Amino acid sequence: MAIGINTLGLYRPGDSLLHRAGAAVKLVGLLALGAMSVWLQGSWWLVLVALAVVACCYLLAGFGVGVLAKQVRPMLWILAFTAAMNWWAADWQRAVSVVGMIATLVAAAALVTLTTPTTALVDVVVRGAAPLRRFGVDPERIGLTLLLGIRCVPVVAGLAREVREAQIARGAVRDIRAFAVPLLVRALRDADAIGEALVARGFDD
Repeated sequence: MAIGINTLGLYRPGDSLLHRAGAAVKLVGLLALGAMSVWLQGSWWLVLVALAVVACCYLLAGFGVGVLAKQVRPMLWILAFTAAMNWWAADWQRAVSVVGMIATLVAAAALVTLTTPTTALVDVVVRGAAPLRRFGVDPERIGLTLLLGIRCVPVVAGLAREVREAQIARGAVRDIRAFAVPLLVRALRDADAIGEALVARGFDD
């Protein structure tokens, strides 16, 4: 399976402060935001402040608000459903808190990948997992798993776009099966190709 390198990564080169910050610093910051999310969700306005801070970070990195919106757009239906359920079960403040926090975390995670080369992220994870080697954990395999996970996101998104365009060309715009089945088949086919490539390189256990 031939996949161009530009299709695989989300990283966008730049010279901003966020681009120059170390991968470890950004990952720790992302983990800290995730831990703080439990406390932030207690007040809907704090969640909006956190989202505004992340939006300012996008501007600081040289990206427009449109780039932020593009990261969250694939989740709009999920966010809308989550908001409706929380509003029905509690109130609008709870809906804003939950949905806003999800959008904030997704946007922040996307910003890390936009400003950090994938190899740098993987290197940090491999170094961080090195102490686990004494317990039989292979840090290199953890890094490989992370790398495949990151790289597969834009690949699957590209497949979804191609299937959607073919669906529109056939006039089956509202047929969910006409979209889901071809996407699943193509994703599984590509997964098999990746698996065969890994086996050929000795990653078969």
